[in-house]
Amino acid sequence: MGSLSEPVMLLNSSLTGRRTPPPPTPYSHSHFIPRIACSLQKPDPSSSSDSTSLTRRHFVSQTATATLSLSLCISTFFEQQPAYSAEEALSAWERVYLPTDPGVVLLDIAFVPDDESHGFLLGTRQTILETKDGGKTWVPRSIPSAEEEDFNYRFNSISFQGKEGWIVGKPAILLYTSDAGDTWERIPLSAQLPGDMVYIKATGEKSAEMVTDQGAIYITSNRGYNWRAAVQETVSATLNRTVSSGISGASYYTGTFNTVNRSPDGSYVAVSSRGNFYLTWEPGQPFWQPHNRAVARRIQNMGWRSDGGLWLLVRGGGLYLSKGTGLTEEFEEAQVQSRGFGILDVGYRSKDEAWAAGGSGILLKTTNGGKTWIRDKAADNIAANLYSVKFINEKRGFVLGNDGVLLQYLG
Repeated sequence: MGSLSEPVMLLNSSLTGRRTPPPPTPYSHSHFIPRIACSLQKPDPSSSSDSTSLTRRHFVSQTATATLSLSLCISTFFEQQPAYSAEEALSAWERVYLPTDPGVVLLDIAFVPDDESHGFLLGTRQTILETKDGGKTWVPRSIPSAEEEDFNYRFNSISFQGKEGWIVGKPAILLYTSDAGDTWERIPLSAQLPGDMVYIKATGEKSAEMVTDQGAIYITSNRGYNWRAAVQETVSATLNRTVSSGISGASYYTGTFNTVNRSPDGSYVAVSSRGNFYLTWEPGQPFWQPHNRAVARRIQNMGWRSDGGLWLLVRGGGLYLSKGTGLTEEFEEAQVQSRGFGILDVGYRSKDEAWAAGGSGILLKTTNGGKTWIRDKAADNIAANLYSVKFINEKRGFVLGNDGVLLQYLG
């Protein structure tokens, strides 16, 4: 179906989730350097006059004794040092170990604005984790309304506004809370919904904005009972209508997004599934606007800088920044030490500082808005791909990866 102008009518179903036991006491350790008292016997000054009478055997004996004492001292010092693994020294980042099954990919994270210590972490294989200590420890959260059917949900996105929160996933599932996540109710969705829900944003009281991987954007203002289409047609319909517009690769479009990101002012940038072009949408526009990529290699991901400009990642590790702010097709390459590994996401902590993450645990940092990047060895010894960088605010950030890998920003 191409037209999205008809409103989607949804029914309400209220189901309550069970609370889980409080999280366990977080593990902690302290670092110390022990003091070791080692001394070597000094010669008696009074015997200096007799030093010439030392035989060769006495000299060799005293030298061997001193060497043995020093060796024992050094050996004792290192034996008393605590054994640290490489993962425990993560510079600005610290790994948080999670109670997840192997193979789980973490997809999104959000905290309750009224209680910054209370948050939720989403992932594949029906993963929902909850924290009440700011992200130091996490426990699995059971939501009965998401467990009734024989589905293994992939929870893609979560967002809070005040105490109201929303979760979307695949196969099609929409969860809503009005009490900061104490209980969740499932909102049934129309079978006419085009595509899978990949993103949701809480925008106000009982209001949210939802995006599917086919480019449908829906808006609700009555806690999900009804949704209004913000665009008039899917991306496939737009490309079929404008196939002669000169967009390279449009005729090969498979009908889904690879990634989609929203700016604070409500604009969107999305990458086609093959990475051969990208699309943008601004509030009030009836259609998505396709754009030719300005670089030779295919696009991996795109998003928004803190100054309102765009960043663009290409397959193979390249990173580009748009010239100026706002939507543009002009980009220039930044200096990146990616070692050939693919960069998968970028997150800005402030206007000047940002972090990029990617394959094989690569972490990159910039302190000049993205012009130059240096590699941080924080996760070099973690065997995982890092898919997403999320900064809740300037003091709190997380990196999400596969196999349940979660890094927390320490500052």
